[in-house]
Amino acid sequence: MNIIACVKQVPDTEAQIKVKADGSGIEEGGIKWVMNPYDEFGVEEALKLKEKAGGDVTIVSIGPARAMETIRTALAMGAEKGVHIDDPALNAADAYTTAAALAAAIKGLPYDIIFCGQRAIDDDSAQVGAILAEILGVPQVTFVTKLEIDGTKVKAVRPIEGAQLVIETSLPCVITATKGLNEPRYASLPGIMKAKKKPVEAKNAAALGVSTDAKSKVAKMIPPPARPPGKILCADDTPEGKAAELAKLLREEAKVI
Repeated sequence: MNIIACVKQVPDTEAQIKVKADGSGIEEGGIKWVMNPYDEFGVEEALKLKEKAGGDVTIVSIGPARAMETIRTALAMGAEKGVHIDDPALNAADAYTTAAALAAAIKGLPYDIIFCGQRAIDDDSAQVGAILAEILGVPQVTFVTKLEIDGTKVKAVRPIEGAQLVIETSLPCVITATKGLNEPRYASLPGIMKAKKKPVEAKNAAALGVSTDAKSKVAKMIPPPARPPGKILCADDTPEGKAAELAKLLREEAKVI
């Protein structure tokens, strides 16, 4: 089986993000970059499927030179090869342009199933996987927490409010993975060493024949307002007194009661 996993490099969830003074983006200096956590679920599911059904896993990623580290991480986990789409014009691409570039790269590859994370934790759009499927003209199932494949038949479970939705489709298709689908493995030391020798093909927008003109753009980034300091209730040490003071503050200052 030919399996593809799309990955994105994002700031570490523990990184302190600062917006540039002109609002054009974030200050990237000193940030640790990691594989998007939801993409990890996709890579893990791709590897599990390979181990069960046989075949190869190809990693496809868009990003600057540093994105190669994330591709190598996926290769160290067990994928066979990678495709790195490295073009400065695509570094800040919107969801459609990103999906179009991924689709152009994937069209040149054999594939039976494509895994994406359900969303990236930086832009949080949750659109790329769905747009990718539409461009390729294949079925899609998003926010998947359980997956079963029997031949060309696919059964996927996605959570909905208060219940679960079971969706059946066929290969080829796009699956977007979310938390609960699996527990991503760690790359072993031998895997890390082998990953250094695994092939990664580099492409740019011109080679793929795709436009870098975005359908939408971020006008400006604005950091959230500073959180006001908390208040310590100390007018009265008794529980009754504190409750009365809290009720007064909620009514007169917070105006929630």
